[in-house]
Amino acid sequence: MNKLLVITVLVALLALSAESFRMPRQAEEEQGTLTKITGTIRSYYDNAVDTANGYLDSIKGLKLEEKAKNLYTDTTTVVSTYAGILHDQVYHIFYQN
Repeated sequence: MNKLLVITVLVALLALSAESFRMPRQAEEEQGTLTKITGTIRSYYDNAVDTANGYLDSIKGLKLEEKAKNLYTDTTTVVSTYAGILHDQVYHIFYQN
């Protein structure tokens, strides 16, 4: 039993001292091909999303939605007016008194 305890302590000390002799890791490890491709694709995707968000922000700054609604309202008003005039003309052509 004492031999087992002594061997366990020695192995533990050997493991702890062996760990101190390890070479320190370099800060930047070499990346694999798949990691590089994934990183590149992710950066392209992030750039595309940032660009699209920039375009959306600039479009919102122009207030295009409000302008489009106003244009639609004005156009429908004009078209309904001229459609009414055309309807009256056609009615009077067919039903003359």
